[in-house]
Amino acid sequence: MQIYPVGTRALLLELEDLNQVMDYHAALSSRPLKNQVDCIAAATTVLLTFATPDSTRAASEYLQGFTPPSATKSEARTVDIDVLYDGEDLDDVAQSQGMSREALIEWHTSTEWTAAFGGFAPGFSYCAPSDPAQALEIPRRPTPRTAVPAGAVAIAGNFSAVYPRKSPGGWQLLGTTNTPMWDSLAEPPALVQPGDRVRYRAVQSLPEVYDADSTPRRSPARLPRMEVLDAGLLTLFQDLGRPGFGDLGVTPSGAADQASAATANIAVGNPRQSTVLENIGGMELKALSDTVVCVTGAASRVYLGQMRVQLARPVLVTAGQTVRIEPASYGMRNYIAVRGGLIADSELGSSATDVLSGLGPAPVQAGDILGVLPRSSGMTDGRLINPLRVSHDESGTTTATLRCVLGPRDDWFGEHVQQFLDTEWTVSSSSNRVGLRLNSDLTIERVVTGELPSEGMVAGSVQIPPNGEPVLFLRDHAVTGGYPVIATVLEEDIDIAAQLPPGSSVRFKVEGK
Repeated sequence: MQIYPVGTRALLLELEDLNQVMDYHAALSSRPLKNQVDCIAAATTVLLTFATPDSTRAASEYLQGFTPPSATKSEARTVDIDVLYDGEDLDDVAQSQGMSREALIEWHTSTEWTAAFGGFAPGFSYCAPSDPAQALEIPRRPTPRTAVPAGAVAIAGNFSAVYPRKSPGGWQLLGTTNTPMWDSLAEPPALVQPGDRVRYRAVQSLPEVYDADSTPRRSPARLPRMEVLDAGLLTLFQDLGRPGFGDLGVTPSGAADQASAATANIAVGNPRQSTVLENIGGMELKALSDTVVCVTGAASRVYLGQMRVQLARPVLVTAGQTVRIEPASYGMRNYIAVRGGLIADSELGSSATDVLSGLGPAPVQAGDILGVLPRSSGMTDGRLINPLRVSHDESGTTTATLRCVLGPRDDWFGEHVQQFLDTEWTVSSSSNRVGLRLNSDLTIERVVTGELPSEGMVAGSVQIPPNGEPVLFLRDHAVTGGYPVIATVLEEDIDIAAQLPPGSSVRFKVEGK
């Protein structure tokens, strides 16, 4: 076993094979280490995340002498998945393997698959051939698709899986299914569990396309408080997320800039974890009853009626008054807290909207009525400081420097690591809550060729796809990924990355140097 630090709050255990991964995963899931948050299995690695850097260091020392017992295998179920083999990559994959289209379909349907682990997205189960002799090595696409449809049946490496919801992805698409892979209200919510046997069956047609957004939501009672007059470019419900569900393919999600969200809540007297609004592009709210509101985050002008209001200051809003937030002059996201805490539909104990997986409530729209719990809480003394930590230069460009720890796969890039650190990167317009896509006049080349087996990812991971353009994962990142991570941004600086709009300039600095 080799242990690699992943930032300052995670460890990547590199193991010999999938059987050893299952042994470590079973042992560390059943008896977690101190302050362990998540334990995520992958093809040849286990990712452990922790609440504090001290716990991470202590775990690294403990694991040096740790040997897990063999994992106990439960009785396997068999899950049948009907597939219409109409995938965009079917013919290309067949040609790359020296097979006909029909032979590739025959291989995929005649192979018995075993679900090894979950990851990437809720309900996404990595399935490997039960008989390793039947495995094929299928390379990922050199450039991942920005959107793979729900129900896509795909292969990569020696794994096969179904995309439960629309999401980015770099796997090769063989076909389509309408079998629901995830239901938040079911127990367990994922159709395919580790250890299950999976059989793909070829069909000529599917009766309907599975709609991953049709999952029913719980609707808690709420006290109407604000009406949304203008929702801006994008407004989402967010809280501190749903950590600890990585085995289900569920990323922690939560407010992209957690310091700003917590500050807004504290200002109005809410618990730090209360639900807030995360807004891009400004918005306008009308009070339906007297309440207290606070806005934090990006550098925006905020008005109560015609009166200018400072960021990070609680303000009394009486019934009928409006709160207007203008688009940011610099920074990216604003956070709006309402006394009592906003109430929204919840999945897995959180109201955070995860834009990659689709978990959580739908985006806020004009005309929505926002409710709170009737909770007594007091206002602060108004001495809070807005925690925005980006700046802008004379041209108006938002700039930032992000502290990072190299690795865990910096050895894949050799001398090009320094090139990565010396480059001033620009945030692409295709960025979102999943991650920042970065570009410049140059690209980062690998010195190690070949495919990296999928392994666990954390917010702050900087992946380098084959095109050489970095992707910095934010809060809604995939749980696992298959491109090497050159560096990991410190947890404390992910809030900075969340405030970088398209066109921003960003540099990376190794912590302590």
